[in-house]
Amino acid sequence: MKQNDIVVVLAAFAAYLILMVVIGVVYMKKTKNSEDYFLGGRGLSGWVAALSAQASDMSGWLLMGLPGTVYALGTGQAWIAVGLFLGTVFNWVCISSRLRRYTIVANNSLTLPAYFENRFRDKKRVLLLVSSIVIVIFFLVYTASALSAGGKLFHSVFGIDYHIALAIGAVVILAYTFMGGFMAVCVTDFIQGSLMLVGLLAVPVLAYCFIGSGNLNAMLDESQVIGGHQAYLSMTRNGESSYSFIEIFSQLAWGLGYCGMPHILTRFMAVKNQKELKKSRVIAIIWVALSLFAAVAIGVLGRAYLYPVILGTEGQASTESVFIEMITKIFTQDLRLPFIGGVFLCGILAAIMSTADSQLLVTASSVSKDIYKDILKPQADEKTVLKVSRVTVIVVAVMAFAIAWNPNNSIMGLVSNAWAGLGSAFGPIVLMSLFWRRTNFAGAVAGIVSGGLTVIIWDYIPFINGQTLGTATGLYSLATGFVISILCIVIFSLCTKAPEKEILEEFDRVKKMKEE
Repeated sequence: MKQNDIVVVLAAFAAYLILMVVIGVVYMKKTKNSEDYFLGGRGLSGWVAALSAQASDMSGWLLMGLPGTVYALGTGQAWIAVGLFLGTVFNWVCISSRLRRYTIVANNSLTLPAYFENRFRDKKRVLLLVSSIVIVIFFLVYTASALSAGGKLFHSVFGIDYHIALAIGAVVILAYTFMGGFMAVCVTDFIQGSLMLVGLLAVPVLAYCFIGSGNLNAMLDESQVIGGHQAYLSMTRNGESSYSFIEIFSQLAWGLGYCGMPHILTRFMAVKNQKELKKSRVIAIIWVALSLFAAVAIGVLGRAYLYPVILGTEGQASTESVFIEMITKIFTQDLRLPFIGGVFLCGILAAIMSTADSQLLVTASSVSKDIYKDILKPQADEKTVLKVSRVTVIVVAVMAFAIAWNPNNSIMGLVSNAWAGLGSAFGPIVLMSLFWRRTNFAGAVAGIVSGGLTVIIWDYIPFINGQTLGTATGLYSLATGFVISILCIVIFSLCTKAPEKEILEEFDRVKKMKEE
């Protein structure tokens, strides 16, 4: 990129980052208490809820991780996208409405751990503590993946040292999350979600125009794709080999994670009313379908469009930079519109920031509201809880920054581990608490603990000839953890005392409530 182009792109980045901080300042003045800070007073509109939920969900994984793995191995990697689409639809259609109603009925629960406590009448606050610990552990890794993606973005575009770039992104995200809380995060996520979608749709269309109709297959062959263009474009191939059932199942299993993602579920809890929630469903499902399809297309078209450059080879950027490299080439070399290119590059930054801010906020809510206020200092006033929240945001950001320090960490790998941990720990108990009347406190504790521990054991402890169970079997830990967690919930619930009459009546009341 030429020096003048770098200046113009940098101006676009600066304008965007300043806007995000200004939003934080505006909403800091409107944040009066912890409900405002964590759920925005349950006042989200349908559009903001939908785009905020999906933007916070997809992260830099959508614009860097997924296109990168498709670029390297082919469209067979799109099974993850299929799983995520199915998971998104299930989450919005089956979970969103009932969870919103139940959290209001269950003592106006502001966080997922608080919902578990109120749902099962956990007076000893075991559920609150266990689920808060799970959130802190896995969200640290998740936030680190977003910060790592930001560092790689700035490094690729401006040539800035990765560690300096990492610090810049962390400081901006920290600034508006610290100040504005939930509404600042949601409004910025709405802007970021819109920007992500425009970039995702425009770049592959432009790349296809430059490649030319009928040239794609030949150019893919020239770029030395594994097995030629037919294997590369086949959904049954995984790089050099054919897909096994376990590999396809593992990729589809990513969709299970949606049921247990606190930063997504809190959007359901915060929507203004059921009418807005219905609107959100349609918007979110359309957004995710278009975005996932476009992300896969970017990986495929990028392979042909960027040739003779082959990413991931010696001296070249990693394959996870394919979207960045495509934007740079299209807007600084072919179209000569560097400012527009800078705006689209901000779309990648938007994806990164929209996830990191949500994760910081959920972690802060777990520490300040669930652990500090509800367990350690029940007498603490709202101002103190708000201060603890903001201090937690800083501490978590610093710890995630440390995890992301290694530039060789894979964004895909970090997201995969965190997604599996949260999905296995919380997904089954969210489902069972909403739809199985017999679920009780013992089952809830067993489900959360068994799900989280299964992922840690499966992914991190080498049992078989120095390999982890995940590596040895090829089975994604989320699939295993989810099943084990559900089994534990059912077994422990049936082997212990049935829920009290009050809990059963509350469940029946929520079930009978109609969508307003």
